[in-house]
Amino acid sequence: MYLLLLILLIVGIAVGTLTGITGSSGVLVVVPVLSYMGIDFKTSIGTSLLVDVITTTIVIYVYLKKKTLDIGIGLILGMGAIVGAQIGAFVAHIVPVLPLEIAFTAMAAYMSYYVIKKSYRTEEKGIRKINLKRPIALLIGFLLSIPIGTLTGIIGTSGGIMFILVIILLFSMKAQNMVGTATLAMFLSAFSGSVGYFRIGHIDFLAAIVIGLIALISGYYFSILAHKVDQKIIYRFLGVVFIIVVISEIVKITVL
Repeated sequence: MYLLLLILLIVGIAVGTLTGITGSSGVLVVVPVLSYMGIDFKTSIGTSLLVDVITTTIVIYVYLKKKTLDIGIGLILGMGAIVGAQIGAFVAHIVPVLPLEIAFTAMAAYMSYYVIKKSYRTEEKGIRKINLKRPIALLIGFLLSIPIGTLTGIIGTSGGIMFILVIILLFSMKAQNMVGTATLAMFLSAFSGSVGYFRIGHIDFLAAIVIGLIALISGYYFSILAHKVDQKIIYRFLGVVFIIVVISEIVKITVL
């Protein structure tokens, strides 16, 4: 019992760290841990989405207080994700578990590559941005957010990093503003996805509340820290975490 609580404590701190500093979903931490604890994969995904809902509330509060969040862009991206998340949750309900495991591992592998590469350049360098008027950029952002939301429903990623990619492509923001804005979109995406998983009975509320409350506290302090530390260090650390998760998932899939 005490070991279980310790594991959930560590997971909660990790989720708060990832969300507060990088705007990333806690899915790549929560899902593997819950799966190894014997919770089925789909329930692990639904639980992770609810954890993201809880965690992002405090992170959004801090970024709003620091005025590093574009509410308009965050809401538009989030609304597109809401549409996609409902589609994804329905598809996930009829898709076998193994393809979801493989998709999850592939996503983690890409994320490890992306964040490590990102740590060796500035936020804008190396990425060609499209110069569009804001209304057009918002429309494209909405459309791009639909497939992000679909992935939310299928493999449980709330799209934090993917929303940041959309923001980099379409809008001009500082790093902290991108993280804050992406977190708002992620909240809406995760909320929609968790509702979908609740409808099909795939959420462990006890695990979600325990992890979420711990992440709520750690997320608050790490959100404040995010405005003071060098993002490159965080991205490199995050890349290592993703690599560990990929290896763990590959071993698990091989055993299945």
